Amino acid sequence: MNKPAPAGPSTLIDVAREAGVSPSTVSRILNGTARVSDDKRQAVLKAIARTNFAPNLMAQGLKKGRTHTIGIIVQDISSPFFDETLHGVDDGLKGTGYASVIVTGHWSALEEADRIRLLLARKVDGIVLLSGSLPDDELLHFATQRPIVVTGRALDAPNALGFTMDNEHGAWLAVRHLVELGHRRIAFVSGPPSHADASSRLRGYRRALEEADIPFDPKLVVEGNFRENSGVLAMNYLYDAGTTFTAVFAANDQSAYGARLALYRRGVHVPDDVSLVGFDDLPGSAFTTPPLTTVRQPLYDIGNTAITALLRLINGDRVPTRVPPVELVVRETTKRH
Repeated sequence: MNKPAPAGPSTLIDVAREAGVSPSTVSRILNGTARVSDDKRQAVLKAIARTNFAPNLMAQGLKKGRTHTIGIIVQDISSPFFDETLHGVDDGLKGTGYASVIVTGHWSALEEADRIRLLLARKVDGIVLLSGSLPDDELLHFATQRPIVVTGRALDAPNALGFTMDNEHGAWLAVRHLVELGHRRIAFVSGPPSHADASSRLRGYRRALEEADIPFDPKLVVEGNFRENSGVLAMNYLYDAGTTFTAVFAANDQSAYGARLALYRRGVHVPDDVSLVGFDDLPGSAFTTPPLTTVRQPLYDIGNTAITALLRLINGDRVPTRVPPVELVVRETTKRH
């Protein structure tokens, strides 16, 4: 039988007694600084629910000079890439007492700087920048005011951390897979050259070809924009130009989706006529027709790692950021040529 909730407002001590932990452990779980097992964290969260405990975040904020809000800057709120990453951020905030304010940078350094100023004016305790174009020197300037964690680049400075995935290696894995299947005419739907990850994936594409003694043919590379429409346009451009190829590596899954649609409309069968590989492993990629072979980025882990690193920075604790490496996920859009 459940214990009745206290008649008056419950206290942190009530929660600690109910959960069987110390009051300091409850406090550290609430402010996101505790390193405890999932079982202990769940026990505290259940005790909070049973006792109807409501921490006075305003009082805590005044005492520590904090607002218990985190600014999150994404580049495209409609992108499934950022949707999955935000899922990791959201789970990382559970039980910490922090809430997020999400704004959009639209892949523009000017807009990112404007959004950071907006978040700083709202007195957020820290900022996570998911990818983006803002130069490091500007980012470090803002970090003098609040802790910042950025994904998509390596950064290690006072009050700022950044980490990236090995995009070049991921692209190399994709193209090597196609080469091992006997393909030598491999088209590449690239990303915008202004994006560091797009440039890295182009280098991986070229390195895999070079290692296989396959000459690089610029006619097989079509610049895209990481959206579905660029995959469609790239395939139409290649076919209308009479360019021959037996496989396509798209710089991200969304471009691969568009490429698949264009191939379907032209009566080209995947993978019987053309093999197709993407990059990201978005949640929907396992459910395309046929299921997409792709390079998996740990999108959830990227978001979760970023928010965890930021909360630790806020509390003066710098720890190395580690996320799982990229890996090739072979499904049904590739076959031997």
